[in-house]
Amino acid sequence: MKYTHWDVGGFEREVAVTLCENGVNPLVSVLLASRGITDISDVQAVIGMAPVQFHDPYLMADMDKAVARIDKALKNKERIAIYGDYDVDGMTASVILALWLKSKGADFEIYIPGRSEEGYGLNCAALEELKSQDIGLVVTVDCGITAFEEAEYAKKLGLGLVITDHHECREELPNADAVVDPKRPDCNYPFKSLAGVGVAFKLVCALEKDYLSDEILDKYCELVAVGTVADVMQVTGENRDLIKRGLNVLGKNTRPGLNQLLIEAGGDISTVTTSTIGFMLAPRLNAAGRMGTPMLSVDLLLTKSPDEAKRLAAKLCKLNTERRNLEIDIFEQANAMLQDKKPDGPIVLCESTWYQGVTGIVAAKLADRYRLPAIIISVEDGIGRGSCRSFGSFNIYRSLCSCADILESFGGHEMAAGVTVREDKIEELRSRIKKEYEKHVEGGASLGLRLDFEVEKPKLLILPNVEALSDLEPFGSGNPAPCLCMTGVKLISVESIGAGKHSRLRIEKAGKKMDCIYFSMPAESLGVKEGMDVDIAFEPQVNEFRGKTNVQLQLQDIRPAAL
Repeated sequence: MKYTHWDVGGFEREVAVTLCENGVNPLVSVLLASRGITDISDVQAVIGMAPVQFHDPYLMADMDKAVARIDKALKNKERIAIYGDYDVDGMTASVILALWLKSKGADFEIYIPGRSEEGYGLNCAALEELKSQDIGLVVTVDCGITAFEEAEYAKKLGLGLVITDHHECREELPNADAVVDPKRPDCNYPFKSLAGVGVAFKLVCALEKDYLSDEILDKYCELVAVGTVADVMQVTGENRDLIKRGLNVLGKNTRPGLNQLLIEAGGDISTVTTSTIGFMLAPRLNAAGRMGTPMLSVDLLLTKSPDEAKRLAAKLCKLNTERRNLEIDIFEQANAMLQDKKPDGPIVLCESTWYQGVTGIVAAKLADRYRLPAIIISVEDGIGRGSCRSFGSFNIYRSLCSCADILESFGGHEMAAGVTVREDKIEELRSRIKKEYEKHVEGGASLGLRLDFEVEKPKLLILPNVEALSDLEPFGSGNPAPCLCMTGVKLISVESIGAGKHSRLRIEKAGKKMDCIYFSMPAESLGVKEGMDVDIAFEPQVNEFRGKTNVQLQLQDIRPAAL
């Protein structure tokens, strides 16, 4: 088993029957009933039948001030700097604002800080450099909400500063011309889960004085979709509508850079989904930031030239391969340090040769493999910069708070964080994190798999029913893809595929045979054998291969059936 336990939901049959009688597909009816959706009007909202509702951007605190300051900069022909982040959310947000400023004939530049040299967010050295380039106004996207010292320094330099962000706020706000963040305590904007790119888009809507224009939506929504999905934001409310519209536009080949990147990655532009963004586009766009060249992705998103798009996409894919090789190398070194044995507490490893841009990915892979929180630290000149990933219910951010006295800086949330620590304090950090783990996690961290419901009759999984699940897309955080289970199925056959990395299985229950695929799980690691009765957890999918379409179950876990 990959998961320590399965949390299987249920559903009220009467509700499912009522939904079905109102024209909802049988499988969709059961799924919605299991998720607590009981009213037909709520169903219409979920499956996209209800009218789209976008909120007025001026409901955000300080939006009027932000618009006034940017309008003033345009009127006075000030040079404007867009200050973004080096991840996909920050890069797409930067590009949206850049496209709008370009359409107004503004004199502007995009500034993305170097991940290794400068780190996340505003920094005073960058502000000083921008001032020397005659910049009059800095507009942040996807960063700045905790930039207190930097905001004061901007005032000292005579720089205008408009902050747009979506991260959690403290009680105090930076002293800027405007601070736009839907998570401000005094902000009346009704939807709080916008990504940084969503806030930047809302700024453009406010600047245009029109937030319902199809022209504005179609011009920017694919960038909003890419940034929002890549940042794993909630696929609910306004985000869901923006993503859905963005996916439709992505399929029309309107942006050469994204089109060429998808082709270079081996994807199909005609069937773009949130998975396409999450597994094909986002890793390659992120590779530029991780490898210290974030403007490569920005240039790709901005270009109108198919030839340049093809060149940049090939370069990004090559960079992503280099990133992956670095990640594999560091992951193998870390496993060697651990001697491939599970430690007795959180993993805290450091090395001077490790490239900081991929430590977060390595930490995540170690946490998943050993089922423990992991902190991977790159040390240079006596200072360690680390990426932290949690596992199970352990709150990694809270544990860092308890170690604040020995840390240079830290930030993040309960499942992921970044930390800066002196090299001579790393051993103490390891010891104190272990104590925090022992205090808060009884008997070791567990990882449960949330399942919507158990399929008792396999005939529910016929092709038309599984195809109907697409009405619930886009899937993502807050609206996960359906994950179901069946118990007591016969395992007819199992084989390794994909150079031994994956497994293909065939199962049977109640006379119905079905094909299954289990990615990143070799046959010898399944813990089950042909002929056994097993329980399976899976996502039902439509598989198209060589002109044939059938239902395939993508396994999430498998275990011997209970006696």
